[in-house]
Amino acid sequence: MVKILNTMSGRKEEFTPREEGKVNMFVCGPTVYDYIHIGNARTFVFFDVVAKYLKHKGYDVNYIQNITDIDNKIIERAQKEGVDSLEYAKKYTEIFKQDMQALGVTSPEYKNATDHIPEVIKQVQMLLDKGNAYIIENDGIYFDLSTFPDYGKLSGRTAGMAEDANSRIDDSDKKRNRGDFVLWKFSQEGLPAQAGDPSWPAPFGDGRPGWHIEDTAITEKYFGPQYDIHGGGQDLIFPHHEAEVTQQCAAANIKPRDFVKYWMHVGFLVNKEEKMSKSLGNFQTAHELLKKYEPEVLRFYLLSNHYRTPLDYTENSLITAQAAIQRIYEAVNKLNTLDIEDGKDNGVLSRSTNDSLDEMERVVDEDFNTPQAFGIIFDTIKVLNIALSQKTITKVSAVGFRNFFSVVSKIFSIIPARGFLLPAEIQRIVEQRQKLRDDKQWEESDKIRAQIEEMGYRVDDTIYGPSVVKK
Repeated sequence: MVKILNTMSGRKEEFTPREEGKVNMFVCGPTVYDYIHIGNARTFVFFDVVAKYLKHKGYDVNYIQNITDIDNKIIERAQKEGVDSLEYAKKYTEIFKQDMQALGVTSPEYKNATDHIPEVIKQVQMLLDKGNAYIIENDGIYFDLSTFPDYGKLSGRTAGMAEDANSRIDDSDKKRNRGDFVLWKFSQEGLPAQAGDPSWPAPFGDGRPGWHIEDTAITEKYFGPQYDIHGGGQDLIFPHHEAEVTQQCAAANIKPRDFVKYWMHVGFLVNKEEKMSKSLGNFQTAHELLKKYEPEVLRFYLLSNHYRTPLDYTENSLITAQAAIQRIYEAVNKLNTLDIEDGKDNGVLSRSTNDSLDEMERVVDEDFNTPQAFGIIFDTIKVLNIALSQKTITKVSAVGFRNFFSVVSKIFSIIPARGFLLPAEIQRIVEQRQKLRDDKQWEESDKIRAQIEEMGYRVDDTIYGPSVVKK
């Protein structure tokens, strides 16, 4: 039974979707004004694993991710470059999709905000008609928080907190309440859309969607007003997800706990003890890192901590992930190229791989504990390597190992289809050096390390063994 730490309740809860066997899941996607940073990629890789694991468990998963392709940041960037903002957003939307495909993120169906303007208008009109929203002339339409007493159930905040005044384009001295947020931003009077501020006709005035309304307009179209899982980064809990709860529950006359059954939030990526973000200028883009590292290395690194805990960004972390993937690849390659003579199988290894698979699923069931799952993968590799060295593996037990790694690949997408095998001579020397290290013959192992580096390879020792890459 899968269990999820639900942000709304603060407790770990057994996962039971609204409709048996079917999961509707939504995750907040990027605002496409630049390349995504690796912290964003952590969220998208993690929820790709969630979707793949739930499919592995037999669920029919309908996973949608929005793309915010209209926003102040997009308009400002496009104006600086002298290009149409919608075309600018289209460019970075395609780059985002390509980077996600390269990272092995294959489970979501993407929905652009600008493709759902009729749904946005319908929801804004409903909130106006119900008295939950009001118009500020020459500005926009705002949600009136005084009409929604359940505000703050997700984040534990109130409408009166000092920081509640601003959220992207929500600042106005004419708002009724400090935390009121914009649903629809009117066009700048006298400026055509070509000036960089796109506009769509609406019965309450031409303009464009606010940040929050696009998500509930999209989810209501495809899921209805209630669904199973909503995910995103921890920084979105407030104000973004709180605003989603507020406007959807007001529109549909439901309580916050009845909107989304399970809220999941991914921890920050930390660079020099700060949250990694574009605004702080301390980020690495996924686009650039994909040029330097194999996608499986990046996925392993991004999943190496529990999703709710911060993840440190360091070069050593990526080197360690590279060594881990190298070790996994070598083990799987040995298994797949092994010429096994059939022999009597005593069942020990077959039971071991079955037990490993059961144990891996057990820890993933517990709120998607990927680091513990990775530990089980390496324990299984250790068993495989011993069996290979002792020549006790049979055709039957090999099938068990192959099935185990097939499931690993299916859920985590961390087994490369190519690469990582070193030239035979380099591999022989690396293994010789590792044996010396195991025997604590440090001086001799350092001499061999120097030899390897003279041959054009860099050696880094990690908890998963040596990472050896061409310089």
